[in-house]
Amino acid sequence: MKTFWNREDEQARLRAFLAAPGGGLAVLYGRRRCGKSTLLQRVLDSSKSVYFQADQREAPLQRRSILQAISSILPGFDRASYADWDDLLATLYARGSSQLCICLDEFPYLVQAAPELPSVLQRYLDRPDGQIKWILCGSSQRMMQGLVLHRSAPLYGRATEILKIEPLSAGWLAHALKLDPVAAVEAYSVWGGVPRYWELAGGYKDMDSAVKSLVLDRFGVLHEEPLRLLFDDMHGGVQLYSIMSLIGTGCHRVSEIAGRLGKPMPSLMRPLAQLCELGYVRRDIPFGEDHKNSKRSLYRLQDSFLKFYFRFVLPYTSALAQGVYAESQHAWRNARVHHVAACWEDLSRISVPWLNLSGQKWGVASQWWGTAGGPVEFDVVALSLDGRELLVGECKWMEKKEVIDVDNIAARLRDKACAIPAAKGRRIVTACWLGGGVSASGHADHLIYPKDVMTTLER
Repeated sequence: MKTFWNREDEQARLRAFLAAPGGGLAVLYGRRRCGKSTLLQRVLDSSKSVYFQADQREAPLQRRSILQAISSILPGFDRASYADWDDLLATLYARGSSQLCICLDEFPYLVQAAPELPSVLQRYLDRPDGQIKWILCGSSQRMMQGLVLHRSAPLYGRATEILKIEPLSAGWLAHALKLDPVAAVEAYSVWGGVPRYWELAGGYKDMDSAVKSLVLDRFGVLHEEPLRLLFDDMHGGVQLYSIMSLIGTGCHRVSEIAGRLGKPMPSLMRPLAQLCELGYVRRDIPFGEDHKNSKRSLYRLQDSFLKFYFRFVLPYTSALAQGVYAESQHAWRNARVHHVAACWEDLSRISVPWLNLSGQKWGVASQWWGTAGGPVEFDVVALSLDGRELLVGECKWMEKKEVIDVDNIAARLRDKACAIPAAKGRRIVTACWLGGGVSASGHADHLIYPKDVMTTLER
């Protein structure tokens, strides 16, 4: 069995679904390589369950393959011929017991070959005497939503479990690749939270070797990964790919993206929303502003691997196609510390709700930027759950050893916190997240290091 990390909540919910009396429907979806298939195989009992991974063959060939899988539980099931899915399901429900579970992995492939399948399955799920459990799984997030989760879909409202399988949190990477916390942050800045990337990287002596073989090499498994991700989900992948490439190279405002593409800004709002729904892009606004009404939006790539790819791989595609790695590797060496520092900022903000600072629990953290006699930025801003205190923080990451005077940082944070509208009437708490070779001289209210963050993010 493949190495497996975390997913305890998902396993518990699926096992509860399988143990419940009667039939039912569970749905799993999420981006490719996040471990959906491995999760299913881990929880399914092979003596009671049929696991079938669909492909892109014609419907009769797919039905023949699923018959063979079912016959391992119901002997002789594949000896008969079935005219269509309705005929097959009618026989299955006539012979199946209350213990039977049918798991259809990559369900969208089945529907591409047989568009009638969701409606046929709906009729059997709606039968009062239905005792069979179904698990539908797919990597095409948009198709899974359209087939099962959208209110116009035949299977809408039938699922009793719907699990979106997200990338793993950063804390598990240290265990997966046996890294110390500092090295784990550096690795996460390249591989993100996708467990399959971790497995692949684990086969190399160091990160640079893994990057060269897996990502930079034109034959590498991950060399065209962003394109595969997008074309898994929709036919309009070219426009989305173009938008992501611009965001990845520094265009964070809609006006900048529109100008580079030569398109009006309103035409980009839908594709940007799609990328946000897929989890590839996020929309940042200053802390405390209304997401619906704020006009100060910045769009950033959400995924660490995509950030790495669009910054250090895509601009050098022509050279890499000729097997020339020097330009890409040079760019990575020169910008590595800045790239890792940006990842450290993201992880620092994510860690805030799980940290106990000043005896308080905190809400979700974000950035804040604005003016107060000049441009002002805060890396981390969060409000305590009781609403009485405001956390303001700064993140530092350096490769070489350096001692930072955190007294000066804390004083500056307090001095400029008045620029944040949410600071009015609240006590200010300061914090410094220090990573890489950074150590502290002096005292802030709180000092947080990679070990603290990575331990906190083992969830």
